[in-house]
Amino acid sequence: MSDAIKIAGEVRTTFGKGSARKARAAGKTPAVIYGHGTDPQHITLPAHEIALVLRHKNAFLDIDIAGKSNLVVVKSATKDPVTQVIEHIDLVVVVMGEKLHLEVPVHVVGEVLSGTIVDLEHKTVKVEAPSHAIPEFVVVNINKPAAGTHFTAADVVLPAGVKMDLAADELIVSILESKAAHSEELAAQ
Repeated sequence: MSDAIKIAGEVRTTFGKGSARKARAAGKTPAVIYGHGTDPQHITLPAHEIALVLRHKNAFLDIDIAGKSNLVVVKSATKDPVTQVIEHIDLVVVVMGEKLHLEVPVHVVGEVLSGTIVDLEHKTVKVEAPSHAIPEFVVVNINKPAAGTHFTAADVVLPAGVKMDLAADELIVSILESKAAHSEELAAQ
């Protein structure tokens, strides 16, 4: 986990579609902070800054609201399907040392043989990780596997203290024969 990204937030006192539209028109994104038995806090965040933060999966935010620091992680973000404008963000309070359940991307590292392709069954996987050690991604190492090779959850490289919420035999990556290679093979017969 990298250091928390600092962002200033403002308390939101008006609610509803009209209020949310006005906030977005003013360059702010409506959000709510909740968790750990605290009352939900309705806030707005600078739209451009939060859009940049959301490019990083599971980034920690240190949101300053009226001089009070709030350590949070993004639980979900709602985007307009056409314009891709972030409409609303749900943020969860983080207590250092607790374990979090989050989704992290799967990265495939290595090379495939000519005529084969990688089929990623799970682009993300759910993990349980300490709040101070959330991985940005998990890795599946491949080294020129033959077509038909399968990599399961047991083959995923996890950092220390991180557990995956999948069965060890769950399929993560398959190596398939490419359509071009299969067509050439049929033409040769």
